[in-house]
Amino acid sequence: MAKKAIGIDIGGTGIKGAIVDVKNGTLVSERVRYETPEGGHPQDIAIVVAKLVRDLKPSRATLPVGVCFPAVVQHGRTMSAANVSKEWIGLDADGLFETTLQRHVHVLNDADAAGVAEMKFGAGKKRKGLVIMTTLGTGIGTALFMNGDLVPNAELGHLEIDGVDYETKAAYSAKERENLSFEEWAKRLQKYYSTLERLFSPDLIIVGGGISKQWEEFLPKLDLRAEIVPALKRNNAGILGAAALAWKNSDNE
Repeated sequence: MAKKAIGIDIGGTGIKGAIVDVKNGTLVSERVRYETPEGGHPQDIAIVVAKLVRDLKPSRATLPVGVCFPAVVQHGRTMSAANVSKEWIGLDADGLFETTLQRHVHVLNDADAAGVAEMKFGAGKKRKGLVIMTTLGTGIGTALFMNGDLVPNAELGHLEIDGVDYETKAAYSAKERENLSFEEWAKRLQKYYSTLERLFSPDLIIVGGGISKQWEEFLPKLDLRAEIVPALKRNNAGILGAAALAWKNSDNE
């Protein structure tokens, strides 16, 4: 029997999810998406997640659910909040979703979920050593892996360089906001990734986020010792990684 779990990816503007075959990393249902409720309050988001799960019509009522979320997550509690209500800070998110959905739920950081998907099914598959996943979007999300094992909540997008939180200069949103060319943006990325490399000496850097579809425009302009490659799972990465860790942390494993 296929190993299946539900993956839910909660963002500041949208909530999307699907049923996932966690053995081979494929969606086995349609991907369902709803707008994130205005204000991003916990109960409102939980109601939308419950509706999304019902829409997926899982054949097994006990399928575990993985939820990735834009926050530091420690032992099921969301310890920060990005683009959602501050009510999430310190909240027992595992408990909220388990009460609402009446099934096992595993909540994790969104960049960690994307990284898990890349390590299990994508660009980092079977790679040993230190691998750093980065997502270039509104900010810079990061996930850290040692010999395939996740070190959770690595907020390396917030490295201070030249006296500023450098995601404000190097995230894709900065390129858009300042109308930077790919050449101009690549110079900032070079400074960011060179600092990351100096501090951590990674064996592999994976670059995700929507802009990774255009990786040929900027990755070849970077000069690093470490191998740097585009992510493969892109928009489904959060769903895949959340589902994979929900399965791993459930009684099914």
